[in-house]
Amino acid sequence: MKRHGDLLIVKVKVMPEGAVPHASRILAEGEATGHKHELDSGDVYEKDGVLYFKVNMGKISTLSHQEHHALTFEAGIYKVVQQREYVPDGWRNVAD
Repeated sequence: MKRHGDLLIVKVKVMPEGAVPHASRILAEGEATGHKHELDSGDVYEKDGVLYFKVNMGKISTLSHQEHHALTFEAGIYKVVQQREYVPDGWRNVAD
């Protein structure tokens, strides 16, 4: 499990059935700044509004963002979780 700004990245055992390829390697985009959490390699998929990515065997993928240190991921399948925070009106997604 790794955190990258407002994202939590969790390694999972299998890709969910029915996950479809995503159009880009951008995992999230900052609402205020337009900065992006972007992978330099690997394949991104989506299932029910949740993103997953796969790093192929023998490869390493780097997740970068203009305001955070880069993180590397070894071969495997990962789920991208948008972190949430409690506010007086209820829960909201953490904004980066």
